[in-house]
Amino acid sequence: MLKNKSYIGISFIILVFGIYAVPKIIDRVQNNSIVQGNRLDQVGGSNTEDHKLVKIGPAPKFELINQENKKITNDFYKGKVYVLEFFFATCPSICPKMNANMITLQNTYFGNPNFGIVSITIDPVHDTPEVLKQHAKLLGVKSANWNFLTGDKEAIYNLSNKGFNIYVGENNKVAGGFEHSGLFALIDKNGNIRCRKDDYGNPILYYDGLEKKGVRDIQQDIQILLKE
Repeated sequence: MLKNKSYIGISFIILVFGIYAVPKIIDRVQNNSIVQGNRLDQVGGSNTEDHKLVKIGPAPKFELINQENKKITNDFYKGKVYVLEFFFATCPSICPKMNANMITLQNTYFGNPNFGIVSITIDPVHDTPEVLKQHAKLLGVKSANWNFLTGDKEAIYNLSNKGFNIYVGENNKVAGGFEHSGLFALIDKNGNIRCRKDDYGNPILYYDGLEKKGVRDIQQDIQILLKE
């Protein structure tokens, strides 16, 4: 008798589960959303909604010339999320890795008109628009929103060192004659520098453009800003 009651109880639980869950599963299949839950619909395999990005402040203004010999200012990127770096075309050390990771970002968001990239040379004497155009071609740049910029050297160094506070400098003792960081700046649609926090709750300010973690982190945070 007790055994029969147990079977009846189990059967009742299964029936209730079926009434509640099966219609939901059918609905998700019919709407092609069976694999679009929070754990799967994301960049890099982690939830892009699990943290808020810090607003550091407005990105410094710039007015430089791109690889097509056209003047580019911050206004070009209004309404766009973009990533900004400082580099130089003949860099023999970290720039090739930075460029490769920028290509990854380009390819990830290619076709999205609301995403762009800015690469500013710290060797404007050598990196003319013509040189930068060839450099972009060699890299495999295909985005119309990726500008390689050159211009007045003092203005560029002030923009980097004082504006973004990302160090660049000349040093004859290092390979290539210039030294700089491998950092990427992330700017939102309203022209503000944004970033995530570290494990201690402090803003990271900029992303490591050389390591896989830094690239993965910035991919996730670009995704967040594109939705804002």
